[in-house]
Amino acid sequence: MTGRSFTAGTFLWLAGAALHGQSTPARDVLRQLVEIDTTPAFGCTKAAEAMAARLRAAGFADSDVILAGARPEKQNLVVRFRGSGEAKPILLIAHLDEVDAPREGWDAGLDPFRLTERGGYFYGRGVGDVKHGVAALVYNFLRLRAEGFAPRRDLVVALTADEETGGSANGVSWLMRNHRDWIDAEYCLNLDAGGGQIEKGRRLRMTVQTGEKSNMSFRVEAKSQGGHSSLPVKDNAIYRLAAGLTRIAALQFPFRFNETTRAYFERIAAAEGGESAADLKAVSQEPPDLDAAARLAESSPYYNSILRTTCVATRMEGGHANNALPQSAGAVINCRVFPGDSAAFVRETLVQALADRELAVSPAGANPLAPASPMLPELMGAVERIAAEMWPGLPVYPVMDPWASDSLTLRRAGVPTFGVNGAFGELDLGNVHGANERIPVQSFDEGVEFTYRLLKALAGR
Repeated sequence: MTGRSFTAGTFLWLAGAALHGQSTPARDVLRQLVEIDTTPAFGCTKAAEAMAARLRAAGFADSDVILAGARPEKQNLVVRFRGSGEAKPILLIAHLDEVDAPREGWDAGLDPFRLTERGGYFYGRGVGDVKHGVAALVYNFLRLRAEGFAPRRDLVVALTADEETGGSANGVSWLMRNHRDWIDAEYCLNLDAGGGQIEKGRRLRMTVQTGEKSNMSFRVEAKSQGGHSSLPVKDNAIYRLAAGLTRIAALQFPFRFNETTRAYFERIAAAEGGESAADLKAVSQEPPDLDAAARLAESSPYYNSILRTTCVATRMEGGHANNALPQSAGAVINCRVFPGDSAAFVRETLVQALADRELAVSPAGANPLAPASPMLPELMGAVERIAAEMWPGLPVYPVMDPWASDSLTLRRAGVPTFGVNGAFGELDLGNVHGANERIPVQSFDEGVEFTYRLLKALAGR
């Protein structure tokens, strides 16, 4: 506890329990969630029903605890904590589903569908992505109700299906299409993004995600006449494609900046210093220093990813027989699109880089583009204040992630959405989606308390 000013009695008890390996009500919720298999073959309904039962037993009205979804095994849970209506509701989301968990690769004694505490970590499928966030939301709704909390605005929790696999059963998309009134809000907090970062046991920073890059793919295809491999000709589909991909490898999209990335670079320059501090500061200015941006992009794949749209070849195939000239060759180019760049702009940039009008470029799947959310002073101020209480001196950064989550759906629908999570995770993400998925036990307990304080700060009187 040294160096932190925790004042909530409940959290002191939770922290003490952490030191002695004891169970807590929040941990019991996490255990139940991990031990319900919500991989694609099983769906999320059983987990949604289990959380609904807890909430109804605590006194939430049946009308405020709704199970609904695209398919019987893909049910979502929507829970409303009613307030006075002085302000528009806040929506909080976290997904119930998880990726498959083959038992190969898990250490001896670890079962992906049993919560195991070992060496200061919780292990199990979904502990990091994102059942710890689900548990924090459910437990804190129970805690706030037990305390008689009377918010000035409704708090709405949506625990959803199929974030990992997408498609028509994706819970956030389904709810927005069919029952937007259930989840309409002034803004949304997504516990599947943002949060604290740890490296070698040291807390580095707290992040609030305000934007994401959209995922978009294109197929590039070359055609030729083919023929017998003993009679090669210059018009070879594989060579034509390969030459175009070599030019794509050298492609650099123009640098882009927004409110979030400027603030991120400014704050990280002040906090981290070092040889790159001057460049970090220079790209946060208006206008930004593009030479500094180029040096940062060259020095770090992460900096490069948040400074521009990126496109990279991810799949390739060609030909039909070992002894025949290829009649076709194709590749998939996967792009992560900076908010504000259009699909037409990205495609035309690829066409120009390929520099061969005989190479056909066609869409191969995309998430619709979404704008970044504006940095909300009410939210940023609350996060900074609570972080200072719990972890004095810890910097708080707004971030734009180079990957995507359910936040994109809400942003496209006009609901400002922010990735906020009080649980600290390791920079390797705790092997999320892999064997031995884990989260530090202390991080889980602190994340629960952080969420409690944030809900009270945003919805209290």
